[in-house]
Amino acid sequence: MNLLPEISHRRYNPLRGEWVQVSPHRTKRPWQGQVEKAPPDVRPAFDPKCYLCPGNERTSGAKNPHYTDTFVFTNDFSSLLPDISPLGVADDPLFRWHTARGTCRVICFSPRHDLTLARMPVDGIRRVVDVWAAQVEDMGAKYRWVQLFENRGEMMGSSNPHPHGQVWGIDVLPSEPAAEDARQREYLRVHGSPMLIDYAARELSAGERVVVQNDHWLVVVPFWAVWPFETLLLPRRHVLRLPDLTGTERDALASILKRLLVRYDNLFETSFPYSMGWHGAPTGDAAAQDNRHWQLHAHFYPPLLRSATVKKFMVGYEMLGEPQRDLTAEHAARRLRALSEKHYLQGM
Repeated sequence: MNLLPEISHRRYNPLRGEWVQVSPHRTKRPWQGQVEKAPPDVRPAFDPKCYLCPGNERTSGAKNPHYTDTFVFTNDFSSLLPDISPLGVADDPLFRWHTARGTCRVICFSPRHDLTLARMPVDGIRRVVDVWAAQVEDMGAKYRWVQLFENRGEMMGSSNPHPHGQVWGIDVLPSEPAAEDARQREYLRVHGSPMLIDYAARELSAGERVVVQNDHWLVVVPFWAVWPFETLLLPRRHVLRLPDLTGTERDALASILKRLLVRYDNLFETSFPYSMGWHGAPTGDAAAQDNRHWQLHAHFYPPLLRSATVKKFMVGYEMLGEPQRDLTAEHAARRLRALSEKHYLQGM
C-alpha cells in the first residue's frame, strides 16, 4: 500500500460503505483552537460522594451493595424502557416513527474509584469480559441487539469517573450495526468468506497498521480510521458473539485489552478518553437467522489528536461532506506500537 504520506487521498470503509478524506499534510498546521482541561490522574480509591462506589446512595435513592468485584444494575435514568405498549408504526414518508422497547444497565468494572480498565489487573479485566459475555447472553435472549459500550472520560461525556460501562438491549437493529450487517452480508455473498476474517488476514500479512497481537486477538488502526488513534479489536478465528469465546480466548482478550489501553494512556501520559463498544451478530429473534457473515469486533474511538488537551472535532466538512483525518492510519499505528506496556503511573 504505497500511499505517499504527504498526499491528500480518500479511503473506503467496506464495513460501513463510506469514505474518509485523509490529509496528512495538515499535521504541520499550528493549533490555536480549543484546549481541553487535563483530567486529574490521581483519585481516591473510595469517594463518599460517588454514586457508583460500593455502599453509596445513587441519585435515585437506591443504595449500592458493598460489592467487591463487578456490579451490574439497571440504569436509574434509562434511555429505553422495557414495558411500553406497542403503539404501532407511522409509515408517513416524511414523518416515520415507531416505538422502541429496551433495557439499559450500568456495569461497574471495579469497586475501586481510582482505577480504569487500563490500570486494572488482567484478572480483573477478565472478570469484566465474563460479565460482558453474560450480559449479551441474558439480554440477547429477549432483544434483537445488545450494545456493550464504555464512554471513558469527561471529554467523551462520561458523567462519573468511576470505572464503568453500559449495556443496552433493544428490540430493533440500530443504524450502525444495521449498516455493518448489510455490508458484511453482501461481502460474504460476493467473496464467499466473512469480511473481517479476510481483513484480519490482510492486516496480519501487511503488519503496518498492527498495534498489538497475541495468539487469539489482533488490534489494528483500521485502514479507514476516522479518529486519530482509532483502533479495531478482532478475534483471529470466526466468532459471532462474546458468549462464544472460549476460556482461553477470554484470557487472551483481557491481556490484549490491558496492553492496548496502557499504550493509549502512555501516548500522551493521561487517562486516555475514548468511546468503545462491541459489535457482534444480532440476538433475540434474529439469532436463528444465518449470521455467518458476522465477525465479533470492538471499536475504540478516542478523540485526542496532538496532546492530552487537544481533541479532534467533527465539524464543517466532516458534518457537511464526509469524515476527514490528518494523521494516517499507518503513522498512528507506528506511534501506538512503539509505546511501552508499562503504565506511566507505575511507581508513583
